[in-house]
Amino acid sequence: MPSQKFADNELVMGRWPGSSLYYEVQVVSFDNITDRYTVKYKDGTELELKESDIKCISSFRSKKRHSGSSSPSRRRSRSRSRSPGRTLKNTTRRSNSQGREIKEVKKTDILETKLTPVLRENNVGRYNGEGHIIEKNDMSVSFTQQQNFEQEFEDNEILTRYSIRPRREESKMQVMDSKEENLMEKVPVKREEMELEFGGKIGTFFMIFLLPATVFFLLLICEQKDASILNLPSPLPALEDLWDVRVFGVFLLWFFVQALFYLLPIGKVVDGMPLSNGKALKYRINGFYAFVLTATSLGVSLYFKMGLHYVYDHFLQLAVSATVFSVLLSIYLYVRSYKVPHEELSLGGNSGNLIYDFFMGRELNPCIGTFDLKYFCELRPGLIGWVVINLVMLLAEMKAQNRDAPSLSMILVNSFQLLYVVDALWNEEAILTTMDITHDGLGFMLAFGDLVWVPFVYSLQAFYLVNHPTEISWPVASAIITLNVFGYAIFRGANSQKYAFRRNPSDPKLAHLKSIPTASGKNLLISGWWGLVRHPNYLGDLIMALAWSLACGFNHILPYFYVIYFTCLLIHREARDERQCKKKYGLAWEKYCQRVQFRIFPYIY
Repeated sequence: MPSQKFADNELVMGRWPGSSLYYEVQVVSFDNITDRYTVKYKDGTELELKESDIKCISSFRSKKRHSGSSSPSRRRSRSRSRSPGRTLKNTTRRSNSQGREIKEVKKTDILETKLTPVLRENNVGRYNGEGHIIEKNDMSVSFTQQQNFEQEFEDNEILTRYSIRPRREESKMQVMDSKEENLMEKVPVKREEMELEFGGKIGTFFMIFLLPATVFFLLLICEQKDASILNLPSPLPALEDLWDVRVFGVFLLWFFVQALFYLLPIGKVVDGMPLSNGKALKYRINGFYAFVLTATSLGVSLYFKMGLHYVYDHFLQLAVSATVFSVLLSIYLYVRSYKVPHEELSLGGNSGNLIYDFFMGRELNPCIGTFDLKYFCELRPGLIGWVVINLVMLLAEMKAQNRDAPSLSMILVNSFQLLYVVDALWNEEAILTTMDITHDGLGFMLAFGDLVWVPFVYSLQAFYLVNHPTEISWPVASAIITLNVFGYAIFRGANSQKYAFRRNPSDPKLAHLKSIPTASGKNLLISGWWGLVRHPNYLGDLIMALAWSLACGFNHILPYFYVIYFTCLLIHREARDERQCKKKYGLAWEKYCQRVQFRIFPYIY
């Protein structure tokens, strides 16, 4: 049975979950079964902490950590034999040279002393959502002794404000102080404390195989005459038909052309969000220029009648090539992550399990020189590739169905999704505040998602319409257009408001917005779009996804895979956001939830 190290009602320092900040807390009780302490913060919050998250107040003392022998009273009692004003006994027995040596020693001690502050107040941060709090750290006491302790502390601070200490001791103490402060500021998150996501080790293992299998299954179903998900693809393609070196070369060409556009010295350079080490990476915002260059290249290809139909003819092989590339990229990223400093690792991808960390991504911002791999993959090859694939499918529909013009359904799907991509590239800077950039590492999850899932699954509606023509009337089309515009207005309004507030909360244009302060220095919006519902951008995203699917009619459920998947994704993402925000903002997040109670998925979790 574990022993209780800290007594009930003892005043100690407890770490706030999910951070490296320590606050003064009172031990309420100890559970022998879970080996956890229930502690009470000054604002009344009670949490359960492990013993490793609790420290004695004495360990936070800055200048009074040396032994009791250096206290003023004991120092005086031991230094009387060296006091300059005290006469030495039996000095006549000593030689004149010895007397001179003693005098020189005493003179050196006098010259090497100085007045230095011993105690100082340690600013241990703010309670979440509360005012500024300064903690004075000393030996452990109970709440019933706190008033006497504070008075005694103030008296001792006056008496020991200045002490006589040799410079050599003082310099050593300063080095010890700085080392301890650095250790306290860089307290790493222990692996056993991590909350594994996506089903943990087992869940991520199966997702590594399930995600590619889902992509291939959907693409094979779309090629069938009867696009029912209940009909297994028959016959299955041979393995040699899934891989072509030339197709892989085409994919590599696309990837490196987009990388070349990314490296062009055009567009402004902005700072990203501050990292855990206090630094902020710089990003060049030129995604929209890359899109314009890509569109120009496609226009030239169409003018010279170059074979864009090649993409449609080898669509499944391109998906296989993209999958192989994403796996190779993920392996490279995992191996190189062991050569980077610990502070450059992501919080959620350093569990110590190979499969889980490979999936989540260990390194937060892997860069090759100035080339940021994660930032590049987020918007460039996959998102722009999505638009290119849609255009190829529009041309393929006209050829397959002998049409002089694309169908109204195909025009709507292309237009809606083109607006979505152009909006993302035009507002590229806003992605710097998303969870993908600030929290998640670049592993298989993001690499496969950006390079395979986005271009080959998000274009599913356009691919479906090539061999499954759907005719809709203009009144129906008008209703679908209205729905998409409504969703886009919510999506863009919410995202723009959030990004503007994060970048400059004191902007006069945002003066009408109300917010709640947090311990991290950020504020939580409780008015505007974000005061109506939590995650209003998710709501707009879902409405647009529904409009894209409705344009494909109701003959099969396959075109609705995107909106079904997207609903599940946003449910999971909202749950992740809730957990992360609760850890990050603490009491401030609880206050936000009380003010904004309406959620898009109120009964899911």
